[in-house]
Amino acid sequence: MDYILAPKDKDAGARPGCIFCNFPASPAHFRENLVLVANDDVAVMLNRYPFAAGHVMVMPRRHVGLVSALDESENDRLFRAVREVGARLREHVKPHGINYGINEGVAAGAGIADHLHVHLVPRWTGDTNFMPVIADLRVMPEYLDQTFARLLPAFAGMDGVFAGAAAEGGR
Repeated sequence: MDYILAPKDKDAGARPGCIFCNFPASPAHFRENLVLVANDDVAVMLNRYPFAAGHVMVMPRRHVGLVSALDESENDRLFRAVREVGARLREHVKPHGINYGINEGVAAGAGIADHLHVHLVPRWTGDTNFMPVIADLRVMPEYLDQTFARLLPAFAGMDGVFAGAAAEGGR
């Protein structure tokens, strides 16, 4: 409901209102903005409206909406980061599987269509139930702040500024 009722920019994909541009550019606010790590190439954030505990997003730092708009180097850095984030999730939250997904464009389900981002959703056998289908309700086993605190150590060795260091003035 927070998302549904929150005011929206008329041009939500425009850079001035783009959380994927602005949140990683503000290390002092990483924790409140759920940014786990950011470097010159990519950023990793928890999804504020997750499908499962540990649902993160990896995005290029450049404001671009399509995979095809990435140059070869950006593509390589983004998908190397996606691979590394997936490995870190496997190590730290021990999922039975991970859904990887990209929604290009509003019609494909992108909430922020003008800034490409890759979703990584940890999954466990039996983690879905009748609630989303019958009651249009998601059951989360942990609060976002707890997920953030639990995942933060997983990103401590990743290249870039991470939230723990940001709270201490960078690293």
